[in-house]
This record gives sequence, C-alpha cells and structure tokens, in this order.
Amino acid sequence: MIVAYLDCGTGISGDMTLAALIDAGVDAQTIQNAISSLEIEGVELRVQSTNKAGFRTTQVFIDHPPQHAHRHLSDIQKMIEASEVLTPVQKETSLAIFQAIGIAEAHVHGMTLEDVHFHEVGAIDSIADIVGAAVGFSLLGVERVICSPIPTGHGKIKIAHGVCSIPAPATAEILKGIPLAMVDVESELTTPTGAAIVKTMVDEFRPGLPPMMIDRIGYGAGSRDLPGRANMLRLLLGELAPEKELDEVTLLETNLDDVSGEIIGYARKKLMEAGALDVYTTSIQMKKDRPGVMMSVIVDPSKVEKLEGILFQETGTLGIRRRTILRSVRHREQLAVSTPWGEVMGKIAWREAEAARFTPEFDSCAELAEKSGVSLLDVYRAAEAAFLFGGDSEVEESGTSESPHSHDHDHSHDHSHDHDHSHDHSHDHDHSHDHDHSHDHDHGDGHHHDHG
Repeated sequence: MIVAYLDCGTGISGDMTLAALIDAGVDAQTIQNAISSLEIEGVELRVQSTNKAGFRTTQVFIDHPPQHAHRHLSDIQKMIEASEVLTPVQKETSLAIFQAIGIAEAHVHGMTLEDVHFHEVGAIDSIADIVGAAVGFSLLGVERVICSPIPTGHGKIKIAHGVCSIPAPATAEILKGIPLAMVDVESELTTPTGAAIVKTMVDEFRPGLPPMMIDRIGYGAGSRDLPGRANMLRLLLGELAPEKELDEVTLLETNLDDVSGEIIGYARKKLMEAGALDVYTTSIQMKKDRPGVMMSVIVDPSKVEKLEGILFQETGTLGIRRRTILRSVRHREQLAVSTPWGEVMGKIAWREAEAARFTPEFDSCAELAEKSGVSLLDVYRAAEAAFLFGGDSEVEESGTSESPHSHDHDHSHDHSHDHDHSHDHSHDHDHSHDHDHSHDHDHGDGHHHDHG
C-alpha cells in the first residue's frame, strides 16, 4: 500500500502542500494544466528552489492578475465540475476540501452553506492550491494519508472580518477532532486551506512515522522565515508494512518509590484481570537517590481509562505517562495437540514467509503432568513433538484465515522449532509467559515542519 506521511511540525498550508507534492515528484506542468482547466484567466504556477534554515526546499507561487471577487461555494463547484482535465476522483477530492471549509465558515458566521462566500479561500491562489493538492495526491497513487499532530501557532492575525486570535475561527472549526501539537511560534502556522486538506485527506493521525519503506521525500516551503526553525512541510512517500502484522497499543508508565511489593503485586493482578496485555516492573533510581519501581502497562487503547483508574486507585501514584506505540506481531492461534497422556493446549505463531512456531501452555502441561504422574518436561517434549511430527491436533480459535500451515501436520517445513535447545532440552524457560512480550517501546520521534 502506498502511504503518504505529512510531517507537520510547524503547520500546514495549501501552498506548502502543493510544493511538497511537486518536490516529491509530481509534474508541475500537469498541475498547471489542471489549474488552467478552471478557466481563470492569467493564472500561472511558478516553482522555485529555496532554502529554509539551511535546508533545501521547494516553494510555489500562484501568479495571477488582481482580482476582487468573493466567490460562493456554488461558483467554485461549477468551475471544478466544468473542467475537462480533472478526473472524477480529483474533482471529488477538490470539492470535498472546499466543502469542509464551507461548513466551517457557515457554522462560524451563523449562515447556510449556500450563503457562505469565501474571502481568503476564494482567492485564486487558494483555489489553485486546493485543486493542485487533489491532483498531486492522485498522481502519486497515494492510497492512505497519515499525518502528525497539527500545530496552529499563537498570537493574532488579521483576516477579512478583522483581527482575531490564532487559530482563526474557521481554522479552529475545521480542526475539531484532529490532534493538535504545541509549537511556541507567534505566527499562523496552519491556515484554513491546510486544515481542510488535512481534514479531508488524512486517514490516521500519529506522532511518528508508521512502519514503512520510504521511497521519496518532498519538502514544501512556507512563505515566512521562522526563528530557529525550518518553515517547511515534509512529505514522506513509501510502502506501508502490512497492517495484519502491526498492532497499535498504549503504554502506561508510572514511577513508584513509596509503595510496598505487596501493593505492586496486587495492582499487577488487578490490571491483568482488567484486560492489560502485559504488566511489568523495572528497578529505577529516583530523586534523592531513593530506589524505586517503574510500573509499565501495555493496554489496548480502548481500555486506557479503565486501567489508568486502577493504577491511580491501587498505587496512589500522582501521575501516569501514556503514549501510543506500534508492535510488530506474529499471527497467533490457539492449538490443541494430543500426547500419550491427553490433550495439551498451546499457541502457534508465525509471520509472513516464516515457519510456524508452537509453544505449549504451562498450565495445560502442568495439569496433565500432575494428573498422569509424569514429569513436566516429558509433557512439554511430547506436545512439541506432536506439533512437529504430526498427530491429532485441532485449531480451537483462528486469528486469521491466512495461516501458512494446513494443520494436517505433515509439516514439511524446515522444523526450525528447536528453540535453541541444542536438542538436549535443558531449557528452563518459563512457559507461563504465554503473552508475547513484544514490548516495542516506540518512543516516537519529533518533527520540525512548517506552513506558509
């Protein structure tokens, strides 16, 4: 899947988006042809290389004769629909972006969508930016757009209706439901056009890059120079890793220096019972050289509030850190195999192009060993052999229909299931840990990017 990541560390605008697309490889003449098809006289796209805080970027300008018209949404719709160059998808995307702006303007000014007339956004350069962006994403074949949180900047700005606070009212309205980022810059970093592009085009927001293979990068310059920052939007284009091998979870962490081991153990038990994917502790050194414990909880995002409540209640902590992380995971299924003493439950796991691995469950093996009067190790060995060399087994709960194993257990793969035991089976790994411990502590990354 082709994915585009919008790295908006200093905001986003229409001209920055268009410039980043062109810098990433979109043909500028094709964009010019699309703009010309709107039949607005004398509009020319000018592209030039520039420098922002030491970084090479691309900047675009829309040259046009003076114009004073304030267009209604219906006027812009007619222009776009009349184009014989734009594809149906490009028209639909362009109209959706304008629609997002129109709905926000109507709400802010207390009027109907039909009565809204655009000022700044109805200007020729904004029309060109929006249509050019719709064409650019289409030409790059982007199937999914992911975006960083959006900074707005702060301070005051003068618009057609007078002086107002940043973000401007329409921009704030468009940004409803979109995660924002704090960047201490006294300037308008995100414009209504940029906000509408994000609102319309973006499928997902996340603070760091998704797992992807980057193919190309485009840098779009903003019109202003910002102190200590490169005023540019960064567009990263590439192939997204298959979603079926990714898992998004939330990591909760809190530092404890005045809680007994009994309380920590009890809290862990409560958290696991409440649905935590994993809970673990790490010895740390805290202020005043006191030894302490960091309690970490990996949880499905839908259960964050519930588990935070347990942490606060049971540990008395004053604060909990949280962040979204991605895990690369193996596909998993529950599998029952037959041994000479009875059935053993276990877990089979695999990734694409890998041989499947089977891990017997400790509780199931222990119960069977106790009941049959044989050693736990013998049960483990028999369960592993039943998986490797065949026997009666049954998938109890399938996690996917794309399992690479057929469960007939002729298993002609290379049997790389020796788990580094060197075949003496002296392994004493604790099979009670049937969770996968893939604690991908993805701490994210910071972004530095701007708008016009």
